[in-house]
Order: sequence, then C-alpha cells, then structure tokens
Amino acid sequence: MTVNGYEWLEGLLGQSLKASQESQSLRFAGSRSRCLICRGSRMLCGKALCPVSLKFESLIKTGALELNTRLEGLSPPEVFVGRFGYPKVFVGPMVPPILDDTSLLAKPELWFGKSIQEVVEMRSKLVRGKYLVSIDSPSRGLDRISRKVQELGISSSPAESEVEFKKKPISTVTLSDHFEPFGPSATLMEFDLGNYKISRPIEKAFYDTDLKAEGAIMLSYRAGVEVSAIQRALSVGAFGIGKRRRFVPTRWSITAVDSIISQRLIEEVKAKPLISDYLVYECDNLDNRYVILMIPEVWCYEWIEAWWPGTAWNADNEISIEGDHEFFEGRTTYASIGGCYYAVRLAVAEKLSSMGRQAGVVALREAYPGYIVPVGVWINRESVRMALRKEPKKFGTLLEALQYLSTRMQVPVAKWIETSALLKDALYQTKLGRFL
Repeated sequence: MTVNGYEWLEGLLGQSLKASQESQSLRFAGSRSRCLICRGSRMLCGKALCPVSLKFESLIKTGALELNTRLEGLSPPEVFVGRFGYPKVFVGPMVPPILDDTSLLAKPELWFGKSIQEVVEMRSKLVRGKYLVSIDSPSRGLDRISRKVQELGISSSPAESEVEFKKKPISTVTLSDHFEPFGPSATLMEFDLGNYKISRPIEKAFYDTDLKAEGAIMLSYRAGVEVSAIQRALSVGAFGIGKRRRFVPTRWSITAVDSIISQRLIEEVKAKPLISDYLVYECDNLDNRYVILMIPEVWCYEWIEAWWPGTAWNADNEISIEGDHEFFEGRTTYASIGGCYYAVRLAVAEKLSSMGRQAGVVALREAYPGYIVPVGVWINRESVRMALRKEPKKFGTLLEALQYLSTRMQVPVAKWIETSALLKDALYQTKLGRFL
C-alpha cells in the first residue's frame, strides 16, 4: 500500500480490532520489557544504536522532497533543540518548502483522529537546520543565528524563513516516542526570519527576566497559550531568570512543561471535595484504546500501558505491560515509564481542575498492532484529553466499574489489578473512613 510516496507494511495500519483479537492469544511477558522502559532513549540493551528505532525508521522512506542547499518557506513555527553532546547541542529552525498556512504542522492539539500516515506526512515536510551552540547561550548573549532561532521559538504564527545549509538535507524521517516526527536535516549556515507575531503572555514572560521559568510557564498556561507553544518557548531559553536561561532539549522541555503544569493543578485539586461516583471515560485513537477510571478517593494517579507484539516498542512475542504511579504525597523520582506519564497526568489534572473535584485516577492504554511507529508523547495527552471531554459511565461501586472495564479492554481485569498499585490499594487496603 502506497500513501503519498510512503511504503507501509501490508495493511498493518488498517487492521481492525477484531482481527487483532483473533491473531493474539493474550500471552503476557513475564518480566519487565527493556524496550518499553527504554524506548530508544537509555540504550538499556547496551548497543550503540537502538535496533527497534532503526527498524521502524527503515519502514518509512522519504523522497517526495527535492531539496537544495537553500530553502524558503513558512515555519509553522517550529524549532528543535537536540540533546546529544550536551552541554553543546544542535539548535535550529524547522522549515517546510511551503508558502501557504503551515500552522497545523506544529499543533498536536489539533491532530486527534488523524491517521499515522497523515501525521508522518505532515511532519516529514519540516526540514531541520542544525546549528551547534552551548546550552547557556541565552544567558550569555546570543549570536545572530541563535537569536533568530529563539525569535522563531516564541512566535505565535507562521513566519517567513530562509535557510542555507552546508550540504543538501538528507532525506529521512526522524521518529520518536518523546517528540513529534520531522523530516530531513542538515547543518545550518545561514538563517533569516521575516515578520512574526508573539502572543502577549509569552512576550510578557520573555521580557520579565526576574520571573522564574515555572512562573512563566504557568502565566502562559493560565492565559490560554497552548501547551505545545509553551514547550517550544521553554526549549529556546525564553523563560526564567535572565542569568539562568538555557536552551532546553526538546524532549526535556515537553516533559518539563507537562510535569510543572500538572503538579500545580494537582496541588489545587487536593483541596477539592471528592467525586461521588466511580467514573469511566474512554476513546480510541491510532489503534490505541484509552480507558480512564476515576475513583472517589484522595488524589493518586497511575498510568499503565499494554503493548501488543508488533507495536512500536514491543520486540517480544507476548504482550508487555508497564506502568508507574503516585499516591497523595506525589513523586520524588522520575517516572520509570517516561514522558507519557506526565503527559497523561496533565490531561487528568486539567479535567479534575475543571470539575472542581479530586479523585484517584487509573489511566490505561492498550496499544494494538496498528500502532507500528511512534509519533510522540502528544498522542497520549491529546487522546486522554479527548476521552475526558466525553460523558463518563457512572457506577456505584469499584467492582461495577471494573466489570464494565472488562467489556472494554482486551487485557483481563485480573491482569490490570496484578499490575496496578492503585487498584490493589483500592480493593484490598482497609480505609480509615470505614471506622469513622
């Protein structure tokens, strides 16, 4: 099957859930999956290159873009800050050879319901320029190219961009579970930026060099700036105390913003009354099923993923399940499951904040064989956001809610309970309230 020049494996992306059920025996991996925990970022296998990453990157070939060493286009806006070589990293603009409105290319908040082909096709048009800088450059003074990159990073609308590369960009697509896909890249020699606009909240935070980064993030968020735009501004060193501003690798800035906003919202939620029913929300997206269970308990949260064989991060022949959690006191360490934990935590914290209630939340994901390549952590944030916009199913007891959940998920409820710290606690731990 060929879609706009891309070769896709024999109908995997079109598999129905029924076909998935018939092809799987629901055998579960007996040990923690290194690939699912690592996701190509920690090299837990000890190899120099991630074999799983190489496999799914080889599935997608570009060739639609005929590029030279000079390129003009409207950046959505989009930038990328790398992490390899830290504290010296590559920063640079992402520019498509398009002069029409390109804003959709940098707004994952609007991508729910698009196919994997559509997401990869959109993002592969973005050509990345790479310019080596020290991460503390924003605090010490930026050279001309770095300053233009920063200006693009805080722009709120597509900006005319002209780039010159040292060599023709290599025709590839970069895929990651942490950030959105993008297309060819090459070393940047020159970068010119035309007129652009900045949203008032971002502009205010940018020029306030006495405002800490966390305050700048929350100021922008409370004013309605999209999370993706806040993440981009943080990555180009636009936030924080003047002498402490830094370029932040894109994958770090995504998780940092998700974590900071959700933690602030959670602290407010903890002072709210409990929900009165057991609530179940759900949705499907890109051959993933999401089910969110809210329990009338004080704040606690858990994110668990079940990955079918053949999906992006399961190299095993059995279903792999991984997750992590926090109780009322919160976390002191980074979640083992990675950035998706914080992306989903933000979505559920937003929902509880809008409800004016607190709850225990168990968020579950089943990733089926159609989810063959990763498209970034946004898929979890936006899918759970979409699920939480729908009317929930309401139940009077946890057992009733779990019975309903068993009809909506392929993994047996007993397996979810076995994996879940929060469900075991809710089912088996004696609560003080029973004696009051």
